[in-house]
Amino acid sequence: MTPRTRRLHHLLPPVALAVCGTLLAACSGAGGSGGSSGGHSINVLMVNNPQMEDLQKLTAANFTKSTGIKVNFTVLPENDVRDKITQDFSSQAGQYDVATISNYETPIYAKNNWLASLTAHTKSDTGFAQNDILPALQQSLTYNGQIYAEPFYGESSFLMYRKDVFAAKGLTMPANPTWDQVADLAAKADGAQSGMKGICLRGQPGWGEVIAPLTTVVNTMGGTWFDKDWKAQVNSPAFTKATQFYVDLVRKHGEAGAPQAGFTECLNDLEQGKVAMWYDATSAAGSLEAKDSPVAGKLGYAPAPVDQTKSSGWLYTWAWGVQKASKHQDDAWKFISWASGKGYEELVGKQLGWSRVPAGKRTSTYSNPDYVASASAFAKATETALEAANPSNPGVQPRPAPGIQFVGIPEFTDLGTQVSQQISSAIAGQTSVSSALDASQKLAEKVAGKYAGN
Repeated sequence: MTPRTRRLHHLLPPVALAVCGTLLAACSGAGGSGGSSGGHSINVLMVNNPQMEDLQKLTAANFTKSTGIKVNFTVLPENDVRDKITQDFSSQAGQYDVATISNYETPIYAKNNWLASLTAHTKSDTGFAQNDILPALQQSLTYNGQIYAEPFYGESSFLMYRKDVFAAKGLTMPANPTWDQVADLAAKADGAQSGMKGICLRGQPGWGEVIAPLTTVVNTMGGTWFDKDWKAQVNSPAFTKATQFYVDLVRKHGEAGAPQAGFTECLNDLEQGKVAMWYDATSAAGSLEAKDSPVAGKLGYAPAPVDQTKSSGWLYTWAWGVQKASKHQDDAWKFISWASGKGYEELVGKQLGWSRVPAGKRTSTYSNPDYVASASAFAKATETALEAANPSNPGVQPRPAPGIQFVGIPEFTDLGTQVSQQISSAIAGQTSVSSALDASQKLAEKVAGKYAGN
């Protein structure tokens, strides 16, 4: 993801904002059609990740210029955008035609009849090359044989570290690190440079924030949210061991302000030399290796750390879904076909730099010589991580629902968020891990009661 100098929300207070790109017309106000009179227009609601901000800057001069379709963007931080998308799509209010949703929401939204099927469009739009989409992502965005979303970019997770700092300290990153090895390296790298901590791990509340990396640690250390019979396991020995490990590591050797640190804050910290390592999304590498990144060329990339499993990286995609109530579905598809197409990757590569391509979604990306040359530091590590991710079997025991860094049920949004608040409090030292997980277990048991015996 891109450096802070290119992030509008870095220049403004971190509150929910509707951000309008300087190259685009002003954002539309509330209302269904959101168009200028006499012209085609769609409303797009999306997360404020750098890849989306690049898209916003490129849209008017490229997509709108060639199609005549004006795109009104509303851009919000991750937790805020999830809430707003759920509100609009669940009510079928139709204020937004397209929204960024993930492989968690897609099958749930499709089951609830909140999304328009895109299958017919993929068949008629041969230039989109649906068969080029990575199989794991395509499957995760399909429900009952119908495609309901198209990936903008895909990601797994891996460990990023400062090669120069490790060399100066005489440290060696194992080819396939364990979490115990990472903890040892974090302790040794802590203080390697003035103000530098050993590692950055998310501590910010949110099921898509701290819960995402923490759940991968739980999986590889033998834990699970629910066993195959829907018995809650949140305060089980394995879940407790993993959570205690995570909390101890970030408290002892993690970033300043960890209870409020999410993806954005950790990206900032690694770029600014405040941490020596960071475990998080593979999509971050594009920003870290960008030409204007202060750490470009200084980083190494290792697989997601493990304990009892061979791999532990997550599988995630920010994808485009069309609201079933949208009255502009054809125009919405044209936008998606452009934004998720091979042509857009070429556009980003040539205008912004190949390291900033929203990758991880198409097989052809990894055979593109321009991309592979520019992203040589992380392309292979990303591809390997994506191929190793297994949402149906991410741990050491059978699961009742798919998901690596989440549980694929509607209730997980609320459950994960409430549990994340408990975990964040433990990271802040306001409660113990055991107390946090005992309270979380009761929440998980209520959810399990809806499924047990069914």
